[in-house]
Amino acid sequence: MNLAINGKHVDIGEALRGRVEESLNSAVAKYFEKAPDGTVTFSREAHLFRVDISVHAGRGMIVQGASTNDEANAAFDGALARIAKQLRRYKRRLNARHKGRGEETLAAQQYILAAESEDVEVAEDDNPTIVAEMPTEIATLTVGEAVMRMDLADTSAMVFRNRAHGRLNVVYRRADGNIGWIDPAE
Repeated sequence: MNLAINGKHVDIGEALRGRVEESLNSAVAKYFEKAPDGTVTFSREAHLFRVDISVHAGRGMIVQGASTNDEANAAFDGALARIAKQLRRYKRRLNARHKGRGEETLAAQQYILAAESEDVEVAEDDNPTIVAEMPTEIATLTVGEAVMRMDLADTSAMVFRNRAHGRLNVVYRRADGNIGWIDPAE
């Protein structure tokens, strides 16, 4: 796996770098034979270390985890434990997905909009500022597969094409912790 280990205002020594490479490679290798790449970022939040791990495990499959702690090693262990738990929970589904059918996707464009300031009045005809745009793909999945991918990517929402009927659907994490599912009528 091609692994990038970065530090934002944190110096990462060779011992920590070696430990991260070894631990992450062995944890991911249990579930994915050839995960192409991953990123581990160490940063500071006041007196705490924060570790964000993102592993691109295959086409359309991203696994993410984060943790904070007083020590860098403990923060990494927490983030790695989160990823390992997610992979362990979804092991059967992941293996079935790899053995099953090829994945159909729909080409789309993803936009990132600038956050609006609370102090500025917004005109009626004012459009938000686009900060970035990039091509993306919308996968054709079952509802269960979409929830699994949303959990693995540690995101709050996901758009997908429902395999049952071909229409676009959304799954999202509700404030009460449950999962919401939007399935528009024909």
